[in-house]
Amino acid sequence: MRYSTRIKPISYLKAHAAEVLDNLLEAREPLIITQNGEAKAVIQDIASYEETQETLALLKILALANREIEEGKTLPAEEVFERLRARIPER
Repeated sequence: MRYSTRIKPISYLKAHAAEVLDNLLEAREPLIITQNGEAKAVIQDIASYEETQETLALLKILALANREIEEGKTLPAEEVFERLRARIPER
């Protein structure tokens, strides 16, 4: 993705808000908003935002798992299954 084509000044956003929103939904690419020539904000469609948040959550889970592995906070799978079976009431 080329962000250089996705940069607009805040005045453009103010004058073309509906068009910007339509474009965000269609392109599914973020738009960088500038103020006084400096990047100040990024806007994106809600579906892309939700996907990003889900991805970040999964990455956090993976990072926590890796840290637990490095700290030796793991058990052999066989032991975990035995513990789970012990919790299941017999019928």
